[in-house]
Amino acid sequence: MQAMSSGYLWVKAFHIIFVASWFAGLFYMPRLFVNLAMVPPDSHAERERLLLMARKLYRFSSLLMVPALVLGLWLWLGYGIGKGQGWIHAKLLLVVGAVGYHHMCRTLMRSFEQLSNKRSHKWFRVFNETSVLLFAATVVLVVVKPF
Repeated sequence: MQAMSSGYLWVKAFHIIFVASWFAGLFYMPRLFVNLAMVPPDSHAERERLLLMARKLYRFSSLLMVPALVLGLWLWLGYGIGKGQGWIHAKLLLVVGAVGYHHMCRTLMRSFEQLSNKRSHKWFRVFNETSVLLFAATVVLVVVKPF
């Protein structure tokens, strides 16, 4: 059974706060890409405004990702959360997927900066849902612990 010390509860609370905050950025950044993909070629001011928003959001989300990962490692290695349970391996795989998704957002943002994006706004709408699925699957694994 998990230790319910005060320290554990603080680490867990801050882990949840940082994960939710990080994912808020991952939910919104692809929405900016949808808008960028729809900007007419002659609308330079709109494109630059959306790119500025995407850059700032990416930086902010990156700053939120770091403590989310560190606190998660602390829970796993320091408090033994998930030790010997199968769900933790699936969760770790989803975390790797979320970090990859985060970095893919940077790559996609750079394609807009270099005017080399070839994807449609419809593609970005589907891409946008990936972060929701990652988040939902992670929460289900942590709460339900199905295996």
